Amino acid sequence: MKRVIKLGLVCLVRKTFDFEAAGEIYQDILAKLAQDSSIELIAIEAPVIEPEEAVAAGKQFAAAQVDGIVVISGTFHLGHLLLEIKKHANLPTLLWGLPELPYNGGKIRLNSVCGVNLNASNLVKSGFSDFTYTIGTEIDQDWVDAVRMITALRDCRIGLIGSRAQGFFNVGVSELALYEKFGVLVDYYELADLWAVKEDKAVSAKYLERTQGSFDTSECSSEQVERVAALSAKLQKFAKERGLSALAIRCWPEFAAGYGISPCAAMSLVQADGLIVACEGDVDCAITMLCHQAAGAETPFMADLSQVDLENDSALMWHCGVAPCNLTDGKCTPTLDTYFAGGKGVTAGFVMRPGAINMARLDSIKGEYRLLQECGEALPMEKLLSGTYAKVRFDLPMQEILDKVIYTGVAHHVSMVYGDNSRAFEIFARLKDLEIL
Repeated sequence: MKRVIKLGLVCLVRKTFDFEAAGEIYQDILAKLAQDSSIELIAIEAPVIEPEEAVAAGKQFAAAQVDGIVVISGTFHLGHLLLEIKKHANLPTLLWGLPELPYNGGKIRLNSVCGVNLNASNLVKSGFSDFTYTIGTEIDQDWVDAVRMITALRDCRIGLIGSRAQGFFNVGVSELALYEKFGVLVDYYELADLWAVKEDKAVSAKYLERTQGSFDTSECSSEQVERVAALSAKLQKFAKERGLSALAIRCWPEFAAGYGISPCAAMSLVQADGLIVACEGDVDCAITMLCHQAAGAETPFMADLSQVDLENDSALMWHCGVAPCNLTDGKCTPTLDTYFAGGKGVTAGFVMRPGAINMARLDSIKGEYRLLQECGEALPMEKLLSGTYAKVRFDLPMQEILDKVIYTGVAHHVSMVYGDNSRAFEIFARLKDLEIL
């Protein structure tokens, strides 16, 4: 389900053009957008012509605390209008041009695209780059999804339980750089804070039933399976009581020894219910997963670029056993495995389903952020090893992707989802002034 956001909408016109026809088109657009339950619309009902009307619109958007502004150039218009709006509501902006109407008596009727050009030029020369444009009769849904991503990070709170994993220096973050760029705040907790949570027994019972119904648990003891269910309930309660949008957990080396099992299988279960959990204390991967989720992607999961087959132009996207359990391929037998941590691993094991995928990472370096993302296809494969994994053939050659990852120093975790959110992420990067690798 896509994140609900609040958008301001305004149509700018000038009476020297066919502003009445533009107004009719605008009303049709309003009617269509009103049907989208994922958008709360704050619309200026009448087209805006004069600077004073634009000032009022900007103030209305500011008072309503909209998340982004959609500015339709109904016709060509005065350059004052958007600048007055932006002065009062400096927010991510979509410049929307309408297709030209059939000529009427040899006169251009809208000149809308020229209005988009005027607005864009004014913004760029004023130092603003947090906008994109579209030409057509439908809103740019990728821009809308990019705004969803921005608001998801602005409003989120990440719980870092423990710290990053031992030796994983490359997933560490500058908290204030994270706040400056995205508005994200990180709250720190000890592993013992999670272990001490008194789980809801009814919730534990439901997770126990699901665990036994979803996995072959024959390798685990009954106590280990019960601990998986109890930890799943603890994770849900921990996040809910503290108002946390996502968790990043130092899942090794202390976890299995301190709690009795590793958290992997429990993380698989709760992520299938929509709770974002990143392994190994990786906050940057957690925020990337939140972005994917905000845009409507189904249960993001963390993966490593684990094995590369240059001859067959593919890679195994693997992790130790935490992918959401709703993403199995439906053919293999999902298992709970104890292959590490001295038999206390208790990880999920299955092949993930085939289909189009998008992988992404918002990656920090020296206090700055950049975006890595690629699209590809998860291919059918046999269950050959422990953990959760998919064999992926990317749209770009594997050697090119590997070179990019290695030589730019991107950390070794990515958020993966089924579908294609690449353009929304590209717009997100533009609106947030991020380098795209």
